[in-house]
Amino acid sequence: MRNRVAVFIDAGYLTKVLEEYHKPKIDYYKLVNWSCEKEELLRAYYYDCPPYQSANPTPEEREKMSKKQGFFAALESNPRFTLRQGRLELRGYDDKRKPIFAQKKTDLQLGIDVARIVTKKQAEVVVIISGDSDFVPLVQFAQQEGAIVRLVHGPKNSYHRELWKIVDERKEITEELLYQIKLQKKPPSTKKVASLIFPDPLSKRQGVFC
Repeated sequence: MRNRVAVFIDAGYLTKVLEEYHKPKIDYYKLVNWSCEKEELLRAYYYDCPPYQSANPTPEEREKMSKKQGFFAALESNPRFTLRQGRLELRGYDDKRKPIFAQKKTDLQLGIDVARIVTKKQAEVVVIISGDSDFVPLVQFAQQEGAIVRLVHGPKNSYHRELWKIVDERKEITEELLYQIKLQKKPPSTKKVASLIFPDPLSKRQGVFC
């Protein structure tokens, strides 16, 4: 029998890793499958925050929210994917007057989910995609409950060494992997292609071209 795997994705960390490689658009389901190493996926959890919205959102803030909601909807359309949302808190501004935000609730939600799954023996393997040393006690707890903890991390200096040392297994997100899991654009449907080649005569008569 194959081990069951639960995957926990720290979106803030993964975003920073992708920025190291020029922000490629990836297929998150392929990333999760690669993390599972041909074992059975129980569920993948993705922890992120919607964009900050002021009391009276600007057009730019509304556009960011719309794009993020579209991304979240696409993410949840993957089988066995669960989205957990926190919130962004405005902490102030830096020297260049750029806003400083802090994520709230996401780490707590991740910790609760891991603890629930390992105590109920729902998965034998826990995969954490993060580099935060705050998760060291959580890793230790999962190990004490009998789970194997696998860390998926970015390049050197993108993760805390203490976290890297304490886990049971490690996998690195490399440029080669990102090329393999790059999001592929869906080709247009046959019907749409046909309409482009052979315009509907009725549409043409009405002055509308497909």
